[in-house]
Amino acid sequence: MRHPFSILTLLITSAAVCAAQNHDLGYDNTPSYPGSRWRVHDSSRPRPEMVTPGSCNGPSAKPPADADVIFDGKNTSQLVTIQKGQAGPVSWKVENGYMEVIPRMGGVTTKESFGDMQLHVEWASPSVIQGTSQNRGNSGIMIMGQYEVQVLDSYDNLTYADGQAASIYGQYPPIVNASCKPGEWQAYDIFFEAPKFEGDKLVKPAYVTVVHNGILVQNHEQILGTTPHASVGTYKAHGELPLELQNHNTSVRYRSLWIRRLKPRNS
Repeated sequence: MRHPFSILTLLITSAAVCAAQNHDLGYDNTPSYPGSRWRVHDSSRPRPEMVTPGSCNGPSAKPPADADVIFDGKNTSQLVTIQKGQAGPVSWKVENGYMEVIPRMGGVTTKESFGDMQLHVEWASPSVIQGTSQNRGNSGIMIMGQYEVQVLDSYDNLTYADGQAASIYGQYPPIVNASCKPGEWQAYDIFFEAPKFEGDKLVKPAYVTVVHNGILVQNHEQILGTTPHASVGTYKAHGELPLELQNHNTSVRYRSLWIRRLKPRNS
């Protein structure tokens, strides 16, 4: 009689553990950044109001004359895929004027490094909805490879507030949710001030402003450190670093990416 009881107990315990590990809507046991009232990915943090952008799925924006064109829908010569510490050709699918994430084939990284910058990037989540929460059209703009502006299908897709589209991942939700429908082209315009160090000491944190589909959603926010999952990030001294498009094992498309290097104003 003990054997059936043990199996039943095991099944109930396993079900409880699986339920406890479902973090689609957030966490209630993660740490907080100093001075913040919210835990990282806090399940109780208010979700941003949905605001419909003025236009979705519009034509690709042409880069200005002084921009470094990283990807124009065809040419991947300015990008590499890094796997097992080795740089190689871009491993994603490139066709029909866009580049599409191939799950489990690594991220895509710029060959050059950047500091202060204006970044324009256009992306689209899959038109056929698959998955929920963080498993739906998930990628990320990894500035300097470590400060993430989230890419996610956040149209009618409930997830934790600091993990939805245009969030500074794990730190700040966007002011509003300016997402277009699945499959429609969207645009980020990102203005980034790199952190400054003296030796190993941080003397000025990074700041970022994000415009999503023409709507201001991050207004000169101070980045609190790196943006890891479910934990508090920190700063570690570095210089200019490459930009990465994250592979989160869901199929996201990119069609345009250009960068303007920002220099100090002439006095």
